[in-house]
Amino acid sequence: MSFEGEVISIYIAPQRAVSMVKVDSVLAIAGQGLEGDRYASGAGTFSGQPGTGREVTLIEAEAIESLEREYDVTLDAAESRRNLVTRGLPLNHLVGRAFRVGAVTLRGTRLCEPCGHLEQLTRPGVRRGLVHRGGLRAEIVTGGVIRAGDAATTEVPSDG
Repeated sequence: MSFEGEVISIYIAPQRAVSMVKVDSVLAIAGQGLEGDRYASGAGTFSGQPGTGREVTLIEAEAIESLEREYDVTLDAAESRRNLVTRGLPLNHLVGRAFRVGAVTLRGTRLCEPCGHLEQLTRPGVRRGLVHRGGLRAEIVTGGVIRAGDAATTEVPSDG
């Protein structure tokens, strides 16, 4: 089964716990992360802990909208602390799968469940409202530039 959506917005933060900055495009560096982001430079809150998928994180715009509708908790996309906000791409289905964002190939490694740190930086109810829909952690398989508006699809060329 294939899926297709798009990148709605892109966010990076140069260091832990600072506000995410919206950018129109970002360079995805294979095996490292997004240029200018805290996890690419090893400056993220969880950089020193074991685990995969800190190169890029994604969240569905639909999950952010559901948080407000179902839990009456308003969360700006930047406050989600995720790098890429997508629409139309069911991220939970991409754990263990390769997918494309523009010309970049990513591989979903695990769900990006909300944590106490996220709720501490935002507001009460965020953690509870985003359980099992807090997004996806991914590794960058082939790098390149990701732009807001890029297609996001599970159709991956055989060479990527």
